[in-house]
Amino acid sequence: MSKSAIEMPPKGGFSFDLCKRNEMLAQKGVNPPSFRKTGTTIVGLIFQDGVILGADTRATEGPIVCDKNCEKIHYMAPNIYCCGAGTAADTEAVTDMVSSQLQLHRYHTGRESRVVTALTLLKRHLFNYQGYVSAALVLGGVDVTGPHLHTIYPHGSTDTLPFATMGSGSLAAMAVFESKYREGLTRDEGIELVTEAICSGIFNDLGSGSNVDICVITKYMPQGGKEYLRNHLQPNPRTYTSSKGYSFPKKTEVLLTKITPLKEKVEIIEGGDAMEE
Repeated sequence: MSKSAIEMPPKGGFSFDLCKRNEMLAQKGVNPPSFRKTGTTIVGLIFQDGVILGADTRATEGPIVCDKNCEKIHYMAPNIYCCGAGTAADTEAVTDMVSSQLQLHRYHTGRESRVVTALTLLKRHLFNYQGYVSAALVLGGVDVTGPHLHTIYPHGSTDTLPFATMGSGSLAAMAVFESKYREGLTRDEGIELVTEAICSGIFNDLGSGSNVDICVITKYMPQGGKEYLRNHLQPNPRTYTSSKGYSFPKKTEVLLTKITPLKEKVEIIEGGDAMEE
């Protein structure tokens, strides 16, 4: 048998077969697909007593860091919390809306909220808008049926997992989870693993940064079943300030003060009544 008749496996490496096609489409005015960047690392995992959620605290406007210490872990119910990635206004509005619906449901039934109820309300709302509401969520909580952890995508699809990550730093965080997660983690082990996953996103993703927020949810905790560790870790504090930086005066001078007194104006209305303004 000749060598030409032997089927050789394809060579590895990057394929440039579609470059000419892409160039032709660009000449015809077809815009190439763009990637979606949320600029966030949010994670969650189930441990032996409940659920632990984690998030970074950097909020971005394109290439600009507009908030170094924002809160991305949103309150849903005393036993349910939700991490949000995507457009900050969308995540805030969606979680607030569903949180109010859960509160009304508790008033009506007198029972604590179920995690699956929050999941259904969130996924139905997002599915109705077909991804135009840019909210990617990690939902976690503990109810009468035990701990639950779900991911909700902007189009309304969901996953139920023992550990989950979302946002632009999710791949770095998932690498930590897949290599170190195991069933039956203790509270301290779970917090340490979530912190390491968030730090992985902070140091490997330009859209994620600043500090680490942690939320521990169990049925044994006081204060509604949660322990919120705000700024649990500050991995990269600002230790150096340039002497050539901006300096602003501490007081603003008052250049002119003008006071205009308001005069009473009396109008006579038909019928003899008077009205003062």
